[in-house]
Amino acid sequence: MLRVLITGAAGLVGTRLVACARDDGFAVSALDLRAEPPARGDVRSAEDVARAVKGCAGIVHLAAVSRIVRAEQDPALCWSTNVEGTRNVVEAAAASPDRPWIVFASSREVYGELGRAPVSEDAPLAPVNVYGRSKVAGEALVLGARATGLRTAVVRLSNVYGSAGDHVDRVVPAFVRAALAGQPLRVEGATNTFDFTHLDDAVAGLRAIMRALERGETLPPLHLLTGRSTSLGELAALVLELTGSRSPLTEAPSRTFDVSTFHGDPTRAADVLGWRAAVPLRDGVARLVADLRAAQNVTRV
Repeated sequence: MLRVLITGAAGLVGTRLVACARDDGFAVSALDLRAEPPARGDVRSAEDVARAVKGCAGIVHLAAVSRIVRAEQDPALCWSTNVEGTRNVVEAAAASPDRPWIVFASSREVYGELGRAPVSEDAPLAPVNVYGRSKVAGEALVLGARATGLRTAVVRLSNVYGSAGDHVDRVVPAFVRAALAGQPLRVEGATNTFDFTHLDDAVAGLRAIMRALERGETLPPLHLLTGRSTSLGELAALVLELTGSRSPLTEAPSRTFDVSTFHGDPTRAADVLGWRAAVPLRDGVARLVADLRAAQNVTRV
């Protein structure tokens, strides 16, 4: 049985991917600061990473400072985790006799504020915040590792949502939690538009990339996203409709370090992987509402 390492295994995507990779027949090693021993470890530690990589045929590198606001508050932590941690993963893979392939989870933040849509994977990388710059640097490390003979892939994710266990301040769960509690929904930039991708779709795409690398394929950078844009105002209205909440909306300006408009072109992933997003936003948000309502034992507001 082939063994894969999933870093960031206790996070939003990692938790789901661990279970799915096992369903796909992989033995799974995990590495995460929040995990229980022996899986507990830090990608900033070369020793932790080298230990975790041992015996693995592949690596899905998800571990990161993933909150944009956290990166702005502590850029040194963001850089040491997202860039130097990725360097540790690449160097451990290159030094391993097993020569594991690497999937690197990047972000739509690498494009910055392009001012056009839909955005293809060949668009220029022009990040506007610390997090985006760290992901550009991580991509360069992972793609550069191909010169050493490693098989690597870069996947750019976009506003993944869909778990009741997600960070409470991410916009989709934050809106749903506020609506269920009858509290105001704070909309920072009502006309800002994004490409919201359900967790099930993101994980299905990662599984397809893992299978392609295991077959020995060379992949270009790939989007895993819907290709559809939704404004924060539209998202808030949808959440109020699906929860039946009378919560008020509180509008505020966008944060200065946020991208205001993005939706991506999903064509390449369809052509290369046969992957397409399958969960419409309405269905995904409805499922999250049901999950959070059940978790909180919340009745209709």
